[in-house]
Amino acid sequence: MKFTKMQCCGNDYVYVNGFTEKLSPQEKPEIVRKLSDRHFGIGADGLLRLTKPQYVADLSEAQVAACDDGDAEWFMDYRNADGSLAEMCGNGTRAITLFAQRCGVASTQVGEPFRLGTRAGVKTLRPLGDVAPYGRDVFRVDMGSWRRGDLDAFTVTIPGTPGAARGTFVDMGNPHVVCVIEDAMSTLPRVEDLDLVTKPEVSPVLESDQNAEFVRVDEIDAAAGTGEATMRVNERGCGETLSCGTGLCATAITLRAKTGVDHWDITVRGGTVRVDVTDETVALTGSATLVADVTLI
Repeated sequence: MKFTKMQCCGNDYVYVNGFTEKLSPQEKPEIVRKLSDRHFGIGADGLLRLTKPQYVADLSEAQVAACDDGDAEWFMDYRNADGSLAEMCGNGTRAITLFAQRCGVASTQVGEPFRLGTRAGVKTLRPLGDVAPYGRDVFRVDMGSWRRGDLDAFTVTIPGTPGAARGTFVDMGNPHVVCVIEDAMSTLPRVEDLDLVTKPEVSPVLESDQNAEFVRVDEIDAAAGTGEATMRVNERGCGETLSCGTGLCATAITLRAKTGVDHWDITVRGGTVRVDVTDETVALTGSATLVADVTLI
């Protein structure tokens, strides 16, 4: 079996060409778990397969038709490290576009759109080249529409860690609860001191489970309409990851609601990305990096 390992701000995945490597729906979860294991496998936050929508077994006719309507010839078939299906990965869309370029099915021309089907709808990506301070092989992805619940409607705790925070639900095609901490409403420790190996608990409970983000506002330039923040995340099906693209978007959406600022540079444990929010859409800009091409023996 041949595959490629890539990462975006430390959010690392195994990428598979669905036309050269065949994975049956029955064996796929076990293969994902084995490859993702950081001690007995390659080590990854999950697996993303580049294929065509009509070859993804769990997609409905309506989902395949939506890809066709959105001019998305290619599809990102995404599974978490535990083998479970996942709807969307913002960082993964950037890396799989770089992967598609290497496979010869996506343009390398700056600004040329690449439309990608996902379980959260069609996303449009554009290569930007090398852009400081975000790095090499930078892509901007239009993450599409978003939905936010009432501000601070959830209580979030971390078992074994004193204190609590208030969280805001954001739907990015997958569920998030974003907690702004180090403010008057939070009694949790500093962002850097949180134990996110332990899965946070959210009340009221979400049947879908959720990714949980913890963010600190570092600086705001009200005149420029920009802000800087620091974020960490625990992802459902993965645990703590160094970055989460949809989580970064959910974070910027929540910060916008609290501050009125639309444009954010957000630093995660793996680097810094740009998030731009409007009433209708949110865009994520960051790099994608090749780690290795791998052949299993």
